[in-house]
Amino acid sequence: MGATVSSSDPPAGPAAPNFVDASAGDARPGFAAGAAEPRDPASRRKAFAEQELRLISALVVILGAGLFLALPFVLSIGSVVFLPVVTAIVLMIILSPLADKLARWGLPNVFASLVALLSFFAIMLLALALILQPAVDLYDRVPAMANQAAERFGELRDQFAWIAIANEELAQLTGQSSGREVVLASPSVIEQLAFATPSVVLETLLTLLMTFFMIEARVRMRKHLLFDRTSFGTSIKAARAIREMQDRVAAYIFTVAWINGIVGVIVAGGAWAMGVEAPVMWGGLAALLNFIPYIGPLVMTALLALFGIGTAETALLGVVPALAYLGLHAVEANIVTPSILGARFTMNPVMILIALSYFSWVWGVFGALLSVPILLMLTAFFDNVGRPNLIGFIFGEPLFATNLLDLAEESPPVRS
Repeated sequence: MGATVSSSDPPAGPAAPNFVDASAGDARPGFAAGAAEPRDPASRRKAFAEQELRLISALVVILGAGLFLALPFVLSIGSVVFLPVVTAIVLMIILSPLADKLARWGLPNVFASLVALLSFFAIMLLALALILQPAVDLYDRVPAMANQAAERFGELRDQFAWIAIANEELAQLTGQSSGREVVLASPSVIEQLAFATPSVVLETLLTLLMTFFMIEARVRMRKHLLFDRTSFGTSIKAARAIREMQDRVAAYIFTVAWINGIVGVIVAGGAWAMGVEAPVMWGGLAALLNFIPYIGPLVMTALLALFGIGTAETALLGVVPALAYLGLHAVEANIVTPSILGARFTMNPVMILIALSYFSWVWGVFGALLSVPILLMLTAFFDNVGRPNLIGFIFGEPLFATNLLDLAEESPPVRS
């Protein structure tokens, strides 16, 4: 007899696929409505970890943006504390190679650190003396030069007197009258220096002391950063980041210092050949202001133009030194410096201007001088750690190019 098939048994054939009701939705985390549930527990954990990582990345981006916006106010209010600390860190990075070389020559670490710091301080004092001494000698002639410059600008104003007449007629038509203005007397330069000297001296001493102790403790700091890590890969990455920051900042500062020194010598020689007074002062100013990208050369050009107009017989002759310096700067900035520094120190001009305006707003002139070294330090740090992919993160990509979960699995722990 043949076997009978019960009507309750399912028909033979391939199993019907299990569809998820899209209208009901899926309340379980990590799965969209209408999507099939992965049966592998490892796939579930990976999907949940990716969503958790993206949430943490979003929080990091929000906190980073808030820190970027709030940091200038904190640094500006606490400039008495933060400016010496940041300056000491930059000086420590710059002077550590010199201290290491002196230590390799047999000098004790304490004396090597002290000699490196005193050498830098002596060079700065010499540069300031070369600039300030001629400036003090020319201080008595400033009123006469200002009057002559005012006469030159007065001649230009007379040529465009019709603009002032038109403004007066327009004011009369609109019923606006030039009332009496109250002008508050501002403190003199001597009074400003008297009030600022104690604070400047205190910050300078604090910066020098912090720089000395940081240079002296550089070996212990390196050992702490390298050997107190939990994985060998982290130690290697920390060592590369430290070396890259130190090499990049120190090489940039020393190379630019040599270039600016040569520019200062050329400017001093040109000023002497043109008969400009105090050529050493102008050379020192050119070398110092050239450390500030874009803004420094513009200030130097304006100073030369005003000084030339105030001392030359005609305004046309007065602007010749400024035009000569502008041509020298064009050659130096577009040909000499890029060919010497190369692609290693090539930075986005927009980032330089952002850093310059950011730190100038926070710390003034000192912030402008520190802006490029700080930018180099941050660039070297992110080159070794990984730059955040902010634009790609908005469109669903990971915040960092490397997967942090895979990196944590690949890094073996350090064995003691």
